[in-house]
Amino acid sequence: MSDASGAPTADEQASPTGILSQQLQEGLNELERPSGGLALSGVSAGLDIGFGPLLMAVLVSLAAGEWSEPVLELALANAYAVGFLFVVIGRSELFTEHTTLAVLPVLDGLAGVRSLARLWGVVFGANVVGGTVFAGLAVLVAPEYGIADASAFEAVATPLVAHSAVPLFAGAVLAGWLMGLMSWLVAAAQETISRAFFVWLVAATIGIAHLPHCIAGNVEVLLGVFSGVVSPAEYARFLAFATAGNLLGGVVFVSLLKYSHVVRGGD
Repeated sequence: MSDASGAPTADEQASPTGILSQQLQEGLNELERPSGGLALSGVSAGLDIGFGPLLMAVLVSLAAGEWSEPVLELALANAYAVGFLFVVIGRSELFTEHTTLAVLPVLDGLAGVRSLARLWGVVFGANVVGGTVFAGLAVLVAPEYGIADASAFEAVATPLVAHSAVPLFAGAVLAGWLMGLMSWLVAAAQETISRAFFVWLVAATIGIAHLPHCIAGNVEVLLGVFSGVVSPAEYARFLAFATAGNLLGGVVFVSLLKYSHVVRGGD
């Protein structure tokens, strides 16, 4: 039931129907935003998410053989989540959130494919530009300040480009699936602390499993490119397969399934 003012109650907002309603409205709002605002927010997200990979490189440098492998892996997963917390809680435009969010109004007939393509193109391009700038700054500044060196950037970047095409794509599908779940869970949460927990949970899962995320991974791999340990061709291959896999995972395993099961549930 709604409260006396007619607004939905907390239980209604956290129900599958309530979550879908929130996601539809938010997705529609994003689809209607001017391209300039989307681009600026997307650049901000690309910059902010870079702090996760940078902290990973810092931890690798600090560990320097002193930490056990399990401890380092756990620490790196938590560092990886920092960038996502900055972006999602800060409400910047992240491409992999929109692989799920912006699809829902299209499925519901509230927006067209052209609007979706515009949103995806603007946000993805802006995220990549922001991440490229951050990676360049990190490679320039971090060694100079003694907080990370080229070997740490190599340790962060090379695992992402070491896989062949099929495992890379499959891992990216899982990462896109998880990002879609993040968007759904954040919509269900009523408090900032709860939202931060869900963001950390999903991002740390992606981090500890070393799954390819096209925007955070863009920064990770570019750290290797700018350090001279990853080739531009390897970077382009990673970005292409990671982006395609993230799209498929978010659209099919979250958008289509969540939308279908809520709508067919009779609400």
